[in-house]
Amino acid sequence: IPKIMSYCNREFLFFLFAITCNPIHAQNTSIDVQHYRFEILLNDNNNIIHGNAGIDFVIKKSSRSVYFDLTGPNDSNAMGMKVQRVSEGNKDLKFSQENDRVNIYFNDALPIAAQKNLFINYEGIPADGFIIDTNKFARRTFFADNWPDRAHNWIPCSDHPSDKASVEFIVTAPDHYQVIANGIVEEESNLPNHLKLTHWKEENVLPTKVMAIGVADFAVQFVGNINGVPIWSWVFPENRDSGFAQYAVSKNILPFLINYIGPYPYKKLANVQSKTIFGGMENAGNIFYSQNSVAKDTASKTHHIEELFAHETAHQWFGDEASETDWPHIWLSEGFATYMAHLYTEYRYGSDSLKKEMQQDRNKVIAFYKKRKTPVVDTSSGDSLFQLLNANSYEKGSWVLHMLRRKLGNEIFQKGIQTYYSLYKGKNAATDDFRKVMEKVSGQKLEIFFKQWLYTPGHPVLNIKWKFNPIKKVITLTIHQTQDFKFQFPLQLAIQNADKIIFKTIEVREKNTTITIPLNSEPASILPDPAVNLLFEGTIEEEK
Repeated sequence: IPKIMSYCNREFLFFLFAITCNPIHAQNTSIDVQHYRFEILLNDNNNIIHGNAGIDFVIKKSSRSVYFDLTGPNDSNAMGMKVQRVSEGNKDLKFSQENDRVNIYFNDALPIAAQKNLFINYEGIPADGFIIDTNKFARRTFFADNWPDRAHNWIPCSDHPSDKASVEFIVTAPDHYQVIANGIVEEESNLPNHLKLTHWKEENVLPTKVMAIGVADFAVQFVGNINGVPIWSWVFPENRDSGFAQYAVSKNILPFLINYIGPYPYKKLANVQSKTIFGGMENAGNIFYSQNSVAKDTASKTHHIEELFAHETAHQWFGDEASETDWPHIWLSEGFATYMAHLYTEYRYGSDSLKKEMQQDRNKVIAFYKKRKTPVVDTSSGDSLFQLLNANSYEKGSWVLHMLRRKLGNEIFQKGIQTYYSLYKGKNAATDDFRKVMEKVSGQKLEIFFKQWLYTPGHPVLNIKWKFNPIKKVITLTIHQTQDFKFQFPLQLAIQNADKIIFKTIEVREKNTTITIPLNSEPASILPDPAVNLLFEGTIEEEK
């Protein structure tokens, strides 16, 4: 029985299945996949899919065998993919299936840099990763749901974000369905026996986590063209009117992100109502949203859907086109998407709206730390990558970017974001790669900043005390860091005097910091971090 767990209302309401406790797929360092061609045959009589995968790859380590991730048959529930044939050209190759892998054997050792093209024929009922079900309107649907490493449940692949490849899907299904996938449509042809073939092809290299197809009865609308990028809405026919109205918000979001980051990386943007287990899944060029993403009351959900769409659209740059090297660096995807959505909120609704969202996120980060004391770059996720879907990866990652923006200034920060994306589009990056880019662009050393906010658990917990001396006309402030690790940060105070507010920024470097500030009269109030620019918690009180 799936356990329903809601954590971040921005991107996901997701189910934790038992399969999330399976071992994490390590990077396959022996090969480098260049291109996938998946031919998929679907039917309405049963949940068996027939697949033919053409895989182009390069040998990185000399060996007489290679393997691809693929979940094999499971005798206990009749699910899994059974490989029927592996071939190279017209020649059959020996193979075996074990431990979620298909092993392929050659007569001679393959030399490094050798280019190979294999075909794997298989069939079966997907155990996960490809959801065959009925939607809330009792219509049969088929939706890929690969994140994080669930693609191998239905397609043979190198199921790790570091191995990116171009992809094409040739889907044959009953002709009443419409098919959406990555890339642009190359062909749509009616076939005998009420079947239809749809061919989508994506030329940009992608991690498997964002390769996807969706097959269902859809209502489809062209929303508009932004900088040469066509935007489409794909919703269930029953939600046609409200879905088209709500999904059209995409045409407001895309121009902002293009201007802030750089050119949109793909040839289309399709927003798709789906049966994904997530609230939103950033599949490249065709973002899947939950079937409940379309609200009955359009007005009440406008801001929520804007935030959700902004987050998932930002992923097209960060996570899809510029991808993390490995799962501990997932904040480069989720933290970036979260903060880009906040920047859109600031652009559209003003700085007070940004402050409100950062305050809400700060509360989430603090609450999460009380339950789990791990850093943002977290290598302790164990056997479940779903553990990384937490406030560290999302809200704290976003907060790190917010503080970095305040530290460097808006112009330099944006230039750094644009430079980072430009350097790593179509590639993979780790946290230190991002740090080096920001250091080069800003001319500042950022090792301490990155170490304390990304590699160290926790945040400043402050006990601030003040005392006013009416004779000397000064106020003495003592800032004590009560947590074990010593953070370095600027702390702004808003001191409300009789007739004005005095803003004072203190550079905190030690566990205890004491400063004296001239003041004509006793303050009415003192507010730490009035602009909401610091991730911290604490108390402030007058010292008697």
